[in-house]
Amino acid sequence: MKLLFTQARTARAGGADDNLGRGMETALLLAFFLGIGWLLDQWLGTQPLFMIGLVLFGATGSFVKMKFDYDSRMERLEEERRNASASRTSK
Repeated sequence: MKLLFTQARTARAGGADDNLGRGMETALLLAFFLGIGWLLDQWLGTQPLFMIGLVLFGATGSFVKMKFDYDSRMERLEEERRNASASRTSK
């Protein structure tokens, strides 16, 4: 009897994207900036200003990092596809 989703498990084990790790990294980064913002707000008495500002700063940085990672991965995959296409046509 074949197990369900064996191809998906095989693809993940073969170096597929680590989206769970990226999600945890983003969540921890936002929690870190929220904590720093809370500490600054408590110290300076500016209740939600630094919390909101630092969370927005962290979210923006996180999304920019995701965009750059995505672009570099797509460029690498396109280059691999071009190389594979060129090697097939040259044979």
